[in-house]
Amino acid sequence: MNVLFIGDIVGEVGRKALKSLLPVLKSKYNPHIIIANGENSAAGRGITESIANDFYNWGVHGITMGNHTWDNKDIFEFIDDEPRMVRPANFPPGTPGLGHTVIKANGKELAIVNLQGRTFLPAIDCPFRKSDEIVEELRKKHKCILVDFHAEATSEKIAMGWHLDGRVSLVVGTHTHVQSNDDTILPQGTAYLTDAGMVGPKEGILGMEREAVLRKFETQLPVRFVVDTGKWHFHGVFVQIDESTGKATKIEKIRLREDEWIME
Repeated sequence: MNVLFIGDIVGEVGRKALKSLLPVLKSKYNPHIIIANGENSAAGRGITESIANDFYNWGVHGITMGNHTWDNKDIFEFIDDEPRMVRPANFPPGTPGLGHTVIKANGKELAIVNLQGRTFLPAIDCPFRKSDEIVEELRKKHKCILVDFHAEATSEKIAMGWHLDGRVSLVVGTHTHVQSNDDTILPQGTAYLTDAGMVGPKEGILGMEREAVLRKFETQLPVRFVVDTGKWHFHGVFVQIDESTGKATKIEKIRLREDEWIME
């Protein structure tokens, strides 16, 4: 099974990059299933039903979220009726939406799980205990499992990779918007990457306009962050999975910049 995971899509520039690059990425990698993190896709804050539908129409099969899940109130109108989208499974009981689901496309099945870290983020339920609970249940029927761990601390993400090694096919981090350089296949067959990176404005600060972010650091005064404009950069990861075992056989980072990229 070929799986393409796309890092946090940020605002209009990120959506533009996704739309224009998906046909080329499909041609190069022949992914059976495409998953994207969409929690920053609506002006950097949350997602709307219209944007989610655009993603599906362009070829994305499943959407993961994170700590900005509820930033756009539109989500409460559709998340309970959307089986292709997952929000962090360790949000408190009774939270709308799904924490895990099974994506079916091109004759393949991939279980996807969304978890959120607790280091430097709001204190919610334990992602490690929640991962044990969900993965144990999923493995009764599914060998191919992807976990998007939306977390701030690299140590917490690396710990999750080792915690789930041999039990899931891929653990990929999101949230920091900076792609890490530690892509690997762990000893028991789990592909791992600390952070997939982002899709959006390349000359902002994590996708936001530089001036506002600099002002915040320099003055510590309240500022309003706005998604930057201009050229994009695109980050993601491609993974091949042996369907008979659920173990990863290949992991490859994807890093592209507008007007600079060459796709062989």
